[in-house]
Amino acid sequence: MITDRYLVGTRLRLRRAARPDGGGCELKLTQKVPADRPGAVQGLTTNTYLSPAEYDLLALLPAAVLSKTRFSVPPLGVDVFGGPLQGLVLAEAEFTSDEEALAFVPPEECMAEVTDDARFTGGRLVGTSRQELMTWLAEYGIRPDAPQ
Repeated sequence: MITDRYLVGTRLRLRRAARPDGGGCELKLTQKVPADRPGAVQGLTTNTYLSPAEYDLLALLPAAVLSKTRFSVPPLGVDVFGGPLQGLVLAEAEFTSDEEALAFVPPEECMAEVTDDARFTGGRLVGTSRQELMTWLAEYGIRPDAPQ
């Protein structure tokens, strides 16, 4: 389980991620700066790994909270959301170069490519209502609440 705290008024995210082996949690402060050009190119990401005391101190700051379960399906990290985002599953691939990112072909099971859609970033999803999410997905032809 991953719990992200998006610090209000910043581009900073405080993360607590349970290790899959049950060996505690990874605690980190992250800043993600999007790439200044469209497409599947890498932005700038800075991670600072924290002690429990450092995490607890930063967790006192005002934040919006988003929780998800992440599964590793190489080369993808697959996030499954609950709460108002119940049913949303996003897959993200990370690469070591822009060339790798541009050459990546998503698996055929992927229903939509949302790389260039800032609405599907954690910082936006954290404040998204179920109705907003359904509207966004409908723009991609996805209607998860429709009767099957």
